[in-house]
Amino acid sequence: MMKEILYDWGGANAWLFHAVNDVRGQGVDLFMLLGTGLAEHGNYPFYLAMVALIGLFSVAGNGRGSWLELREQSLAWLTVLAVFSISYVADGWLLGWLKPLLDFPRPPAALPPGTVHVIGAPEYQHSLPSGHASFAMLLAASLWPLLQEKGRWLAGAFVAWVCLSRVSLGFHFPADVLAGSLSCLAVVWLVRRGLTFAVARLSLHPLREGER
Repeated sequence: MMKEILYDWGGANAWLFHAVNDVRGQGVDLFMLLGTGLAEHGNYPFYLAMVALIGLFSVAGNGRGSWLELREQSLAWLTVLAVFSISYVADGWLLGWLKPLLDFPRPPAALPPGTVHVIGAPEYQHSLPSGHASFAMLLAASLWPLLQEKGRWLAGAFVAWVCLSRVSLGFHFPADVLAGSLSCLAVVWLVRRGLTFAVARLSLHPLREGER
């Protein structure tokens, strides 16, 4: 009963899957493959280096700012890097635990043969939650505090693109990508709260001169 409500959505989960998956075409497939490729977990070192370089150039470009401004900007970028790194490990552990525990079938195993459009080698197990959707949210949510309005729209569009790509390519149901993105959002929020609390505690209790 709980699965029918929380996962099947009264049949809407499968209906939404077909609404996306049935849209076919070479251009669509290539666009979706690109979205999925950008959210591969193996890209983590590249994104980590990219964020670090952007932060470094951003701080260096503000050379005329006051020492306090540079300190705050540097701390903000270091916090983003720390949140991204810690959340990546925590989210990977969570996915590694949830996927085999829930063991939900992927669309090719759950739906009638011949009704699922799959691009690539089909997969049949561990559908919930989606790791690609989770990784896309990890990147967007980690950067969110430093993004302006346009950047936040782009980050949201990136997450939506990756989520759609996993459904379009036949690897996940909509509920899977929703669960993956929301679970990672919770992880990033908890990690950021924990780091903010730790930094605040250190600021309130500076080391005495003899302890430095």
